[in-house]
Formats: sequence, C-alpha cells, structure tokens
Amino acid sequence: MSFFDSFFQQLINGLVLGSFYALVALGYTMVFGVIKLLNFAHGDFYMAGAFVGFGALSLVSGALGAGWMGIFVAMLLAMMAIGCLGVVIERIAYHPMLNAPRLSILITALAVSLVLQNAALALTGGQYTAFSTDIGFGGFEVGNLFISHNQIILVATAAVLMIALELGVSRTMYGRAMRAVSIDKDMCRMMGINVAGVIAVTFFIGSSLAAAAGTMAGAYYGSIWYFMGFLIGLKAFTAAVIGGIGSIPGAMLGGLILGLLESFGTNIEFIGSEWKDVFTFAILILVLVFKPTGLLGKSEVERM
Repeated sequence: MSFFDSFFQQLINGLVLGSFYALVALGYTMVFGVIKLLNFAHGDFYMAGAFVGFGALSLVSGALGAGWMGIFVAMLLAMMAIGCLGVVIERIAYHPMLNAPRLSILITALAVSLVLQNAALALTGGQYTAFSTDIGFGGFEVGNLFISHNQIILVATAAVLMIALELGVSRTMYGRAMRAVSIDKDMCRMMGINVAGVIAVTFFIGSSLAAAAGTMAGAYYGSIWYFMGFLIGLKAFTAAVIGGIGSIPGAMLGGLILGLLESFGTNIEFIGSEWKDVFTFAILILVLVFKPTGLLGKSEVERM
C-alpha cells in the first residue's frame, strides 16, 4: 500500500473514531456549559445506550430486520430511553445539588457512574455481549483504498446529528434559553425562563446523543461490554477539553481531531496501537499547558 493509500485509510478510520468521540463529547460540553458540571457518568450513558439499542434491535428485527433500517429504529428508541434516563438522574441526583459546593456534585456524578456500571455488571455477569447485525462488510475500492458502506453510514449519521444539534442550539428558542441559562441562571429566572426545564432538556439531548453513539458503536464493532463507557468517557472528556469545554462546535472539532490524531499517531513507527491511550492523554496535557481554554473555548470572568 502506497503512502497516499495508507494516509486516506487512516483518515477514514480517524473520522469514524472521531465521530464516536464527538457525539459523547457533546453531552459533556452541553452539561458543563449550562450547570458547570463535569458529568463523569456520561460515558456510562454511552454504555447503557449500547445495551438498550441491542435490546431494541432484538425487538424490531423481526419486522424490520437487523440491517441498517432496524439499527436506526433501535438507535432512536435507545436515544429516547437513555434521554429519559438522563433526565431522571438529573432530577434525583444532580438537581438537589445545584447549589451545593462544586466538589459535592462532582462526587455525585462519580457515584452515578459506579451505579450504572455495576448495574450493567450485575445484569450481564461481566461478559461481552455479541451485537449481532446483518449490515455486512460491503463497500467499494478506490485503488488500494477500501471504504466500507458501514463507515460512510456511521460518519454521515454522526454528521447529521451534530449539525441538527448546532442548528437547534443556534436558531431555536430552546437554544437561546440554553445559552442564556449558561450565562446567568438567576437573571433567567427573573425573566420567566424555566431554568429547571432547560437543564432537563439539556440532559435529555446530551444523554440521547451518547446513546446514539453507543448503539452505532455496538453495531460497528459487533460487541458491547459493561465497562465500554469508561475509556470512551475519558477520551470524550479529552476531546471536549481540546475543543474548548462549554463550546458545542469545539466538542465536535475536538472529537474529530482526537480521532484523527489517534488514528495517525498510533501508526507512527515508535508509537504503535498499544500506546494510543498514552498518546491521547499526552495530547490533553499539552493542550492544557499551552491553551487551557481549548481551541474554541473562551476565558470566563467569574462575577462576584
């Protein structure tokens, strides 16, 4: 394989991986932007979405098959279910802690993560679950470059979801309310904005995007596991920081950049795939040292 064939193959692999990171990173950055919470349970919504998507696909496959049509319907059902789960968790675990010290709500997020992980562990016995589909391995070749239909569909689906979110936040009434709440909650309450409702919708959207990523990852890789959300949660957080946590375009950009850097970086002769996690978090350290606000993040002045 020539240099250019290898380059474009890694570009495609990086875009697929970056799409997963970006979808999960969006949930991190939306929640942080609105209530300044690093929701470390968010990676577990990705895991829960994969399991709910698997269950939904089992239910609809009889009528729609286990191809992409069935997967899309299962993904939508998983998005609805995990979105509602995110709202319930926000109401029970986070909402009473909004006025508590920042460390208290952070510890609560870690506790929620452990609850979700151990619930999945108890239900599955810690075993990998095969995510069986009928999507096949078809594609087309351009010279020595092979592009699968699955890769195209995954990247296109992620792009549609991210563009829809950006348009919704920038051009709708909810988006304006969310941006206002992120700036000053007390003033929003005096202006008649339902702050609690905006926060709930933010959790719903962020959780549903993580569920979409989890379902697509399960279909693409062919297996799911109770611990699958831990590492991608950390990497999605890294992507959000790289792009500028609190910035929706930054989360998208950070996810794609991280996916591309991992794909290309782990093919360097002296790095290799076994070093990919070290490579990822080394990039995080460099970004925090030289550009603490991230690529698209802005410095905030805290009002007294």
